[in-house]
Amino acid sequence: MAKTSLKELTAQELVARAGELRRDLFNLRLQKATARLEKPHRLKEIRREIARCETRLAALRIGHATAA
Repeated sequence: MAKTSLKELTAQELVARAGELRRDLFNLRLQKATARLEKPHRLKEIRREIARCETRLAALRIGHATAA
């Protein structure tokens, strides 16, 4: 998912997306432990995507806190 499209997602969608990414990361770690990981670069990509989701969520929370 592109960085710009994260700006269009709601907080609930971001939480769901981060959950999906965490499940993917867990599965990739299992594959790495069993020496079946074909694309090791995906670990780094998924970690960064999770961070992007969490950063956007934090920005939304700060925005709602200052608006209230």
